[in-house]
Amino acid sequence: MGLAIRAAGEGLTVDFVQFLKSGNSAEVKIFQQIPNIRYWCPGKHPFIMTKGPQPVHYEHAAKALWYAMEAVERKTHLLVCDEILDTLLFKTLQQEHITELIETCKNRVELVMTGRTAPPEIIEMADYVTRFSEVKHPYYKGVRARRGIEY
Repeated sequence: MGLAIRAAGEGLTVDFVQFLKSGNSAEVKIFQQIPNIRYWCPGKHPFIMTKGPQPVHYEHAAKALWYAMEAVERKTHLLVCDEILDTLLFKTLQQEHITELIETCKNRVELVMTGRTAPPEIIEMADYVTRFSEVKHPYYKGVRARRGIEY
């Protein structure tokens, strides 16, 4: 999110696509106030970790991928695919879809992909790789996600 805001502050066009969230996380309010950030979420769905992927999750991921590809065609400067790598963890997208997106963006669009699951092939294709690793999280003690903190 910091990079998206920094790019927007420099006048660059930013497309921010959420692959797993339902469009109700708190950052959406900020994005809607910044004219050159185009935020997009395919719609609401149940929390995927509760029961695992359902048909709505596959549809959500496919729509988010379609939007991301369209953003490249619209010549966005920065494309942020929030939690796209976790679609591999939940198998709502195939790795080939993500590698195709990377290839499509190469030398055209600055691409940021977030999530936990990055296979070696995707790491190899990337220009930057940052690991943010969870050591402890209250969710695993039964604490529900809190608005403004987890979403």
